[in-house]
Amino acid sequence: MLAIEQALDSNSPSAAAEEAVGRKLSLREHLLELRKRLVYSAIAVAVTTGATFVFTNRIMAFLERPLGGVKLVYLELTTPLVVWFNVALTVGIAAATPFVLLQVVRFVAPALYPREKVFLYSMLPAVLFAFTLGAAFAYFVLIPPAFKFLLTFGGEIATPLLTIDKYISLVTRLVFWIGIVFELPIAVFILARIGIVSARMLWRMWRWAVLGAFVAAAVITPTPDPVDQLIVAVPLIVLYGISILLAHFAQAGRKKRQAAP
Repeated sequence: MLAIEQALDSNSPSAAAEEAVGRKLSLREHLLELRKRLVYSAIAVAVTTGATFVFTNRIMAFLERPLGGVKLVYLELTTPLVVWFNVALTVGIAAATPFVLLQVVRFVAPALYPREKVFLYSMLPAVLFAFTLGAAFAYFVLIPPAFKFLLTFGGEIATPLLTIDKYISLVTRLVFWIGIVFELPIAVFILARIGIVSARMLWRMWRWAVLGAFVAAAVITPTPDPVDQLIVAVPLIVLYGISILLAHFAQAGRKKRQAAP
């Protein structure tokens, strides 16, 4: 994919403008550059989604594992087909995310100093790692006990019939939002590096952060079980503590860079 982009960039009139240091782009050049990055991102999503079609059945089987053998049902004839395409598109977008983030960085790169460009490029692997870690936490740690509680609660009264569209939507939503939440330390580190937040400010707000963690856990988890909410809230609080440490290191690096000639 990067080779395709380089080949396209070599024939693009805005490539030279992007590499020019210190030259301000006109509004037309900004719009052309934005269009180019959007087209590249759309091509990447189309390619990864097409490649995902081969593995969609395996992905859906993987998503159904937390049910422990409970069979899913559907109420409309076209529901399995719609869910199949939605899963392929969702996984395709997730697979294209690294390339899309690269396009975002390359779009804003002309307005940055060389040192800032290097910083943004170096943070991309950390962003992807944090999201992957959060998604894995949601799938392997949060979802199994939460679904076990929901499936056993009221089992003496009625037999649960889970529709495939509702279940897949719930799983993908939990995995996505937990992955986003796990990127909190990376976002705080970037904000502290550019001077928007500070470790002292974050430390003063720790009580509100704890309250916000439990509120977010209540919103994210599909069950009122306090144990499941603790499973989400405790890692959020730990992530906030890590964010304070990263903000401290980012401030120290920023002061050192400003003191350098």
